[in-house]
Amino acid sequence: MSGTSSPPTAHGRHPRPRTRRPRVAAVALALAGVLAATAPTARADAPGTAGPSRCAGHGVDPRALVRHESDIVIKAPQRTVWKLQTDVEDWPSWQPPVTSVERLDTGPLRKGSRFRWTTPAPATPTTPATTLEITSTVRQLRAHDCILWKGPAIGAGLRIDEGVHLWTFRKVQGGVRVHTEETWTGDQVEADVPTATEALGRGLDTWLRDLKATAEARSGGRPQ
Repeated sequence: MSGTSSPPTAHGRHPRPRTRRPRVAAVALALAGVLAATAPTARADAPGTAGPSRCAGHGVDPRALVRHESDIVIKAPQRTVWKLQTDVEDWPSWQPPVTSVERLDTGPLRKGSRFRWTTPAPATPTTPATTLEITSTVRQLRAHDCILWKGPAIGAGLRIDEGVHLWTFRKVQGGVRVHTEETWTGDQVEADVPTATEALGRGLDTWLRDLKATAEARSGGRPQ
């Protein structure tokens, strides 16, 4: 499930969640004026086709009608990019659309880890403005290589039955190529596939841009 504030866009006592004040600008989920050289390369697959990417042999839902994938090259060390992506409790510090995150277990993120996070969703012609609560479970993880999580997103008057979100990280000349794919299933999102797909794509592209900006700022734009 991607971290967005778009309409339907994904895994003792527990620590209190970190929170950020929602930003109205995050609702649009599109960063204006992004140069083509730094923008993610996106593709919305045709329904019923499976993407080639996998993590430990597993990928997104091949039957889902709502799907999107994007790529970006980040000029930062792979370990920096990986740490940002897997330190989920720190997401609100660099992703404006993520308003809170709570780990439901302890230790490094691993297969079976669970976390609950929230993001605002604006009103659409068919759904009300709400806050989505997403409970994600890590299904596959290979350190510094890939991660796959899935889970439902639920808000007042809005529900995504299951989002499946895959990430891969590959060293390339000049940095790390990050590839992400996500699928959604559920009656509400499947009732308007084009709108849901557009929202999902905007969310994924915004996530990649935030990841790139933060990783490059923290590493000084040095890939190694």
